[in-house]
Amino acid sequence: MAAAKTLRIAALVLGLALSVAACQRGPGRDAPPESGDKAVAKVDGRTIWVSDVKREAVAQGLIGEGEPLDAASDMFRQMMDEVVDQKLLAAEAQRRKLDKDPMAQRRLQAAHDRVLGGMLVDATVADAVTEANIKGLYDEQQKLARRGEEIRARQIVLATPAEVEAVRRLVSGGASFEALAMEKSRDAATRFNGGDLGYFTTDVMPDAYDAALKGAKAGQLIGPITVPGGYALVKVEDVREEQPVALDAARPQIVRFLTYDRIRDLLEKLRAKAKVETLIKAESGAPKAIPPADAPKTAPGAAPAAVAAPPIKGATK
Repeated sequence: MAAAKTLRIAALVLGLALSVAACQRGPGRDAPPESGDKAVAKVDGRTIWVSDVKREAVAQGLIGEGEPLDAASDMFRQMMDEVVDQKLLAAEAQRRKLDKDPMAQRRLQAAHDRVLGGMLVDATVADAVTEANIKGLYDEQQKLARRGEEIRARQIVLATPAEVEAVRRLVSGGASFEALAMEKSRDAATRFNGGDLGYFTTDVMPDAYDAALKGAKAGQLIGPITVPGGYALVKVEDVREEQPVALDAARPQIVRFLTYDRIRDLLEKLRAKAKVETLIKAESGAPKAIPPADAPKTAPGAAPAAVAAPPIKGATK
């Protein structure tokens, strides 16, 4: 109970600066902030709307942006209570003129900047991350992709090369590879599905598989291959051109790239127009900023669209 109370108080403190700023808004502050919004409470005549409660739940990471929040749920009631508490604390802080303190003014300005900056980012990303842009970048990536071969294979892992040779003779004599894998294989990960490894490209496999399976043909028995835990006999079932990743599977990475790319461009334009002066020197040996893993890998002066598509290569099973 004490821990829950502590977390709630922490959430109130985090939201207090924005609540004070909200208290300072001018006339018309009780109008619905969003189309179709619904009033759920009043605090000294000030309305709390469904959107206020949902925004608090998003800020605390309890729901994602755009996710629904049932007004009849316990979570909604808890978030509404926290919004009420924030407004009461903010109003009392104003009554005590805490909002006039220079430090309070700096913190309120910082909160104001964060909110407005976040709204600009949201609007900018909404323009960039559209279905048309996602599909366009996906199609571009497919045109640029160089596909190799992928193999579907099964394996039986045994203790010694001699055991591998004995099983090879059984398979060559007509015995079922799948049945022998279930009976004899030491590999728990594949034993009970008949040794099935699915489709894969050799470059994602351990070096021993990579070396042994290059140039393999469907129907071949290959081994013994030295693997962790013993020696493998591998049956190649199919060889085909590497299949492209489906759009739905590539979508999250494409969205991350489009988001990063658009915000990077926006900041570059804003910095180019602004006069930004750094008044401190970087410490010797200080680490440089590292861009996200999905950031475009462009050379200076290169056209981003031509080279910045995210790597969405992969194999399917």
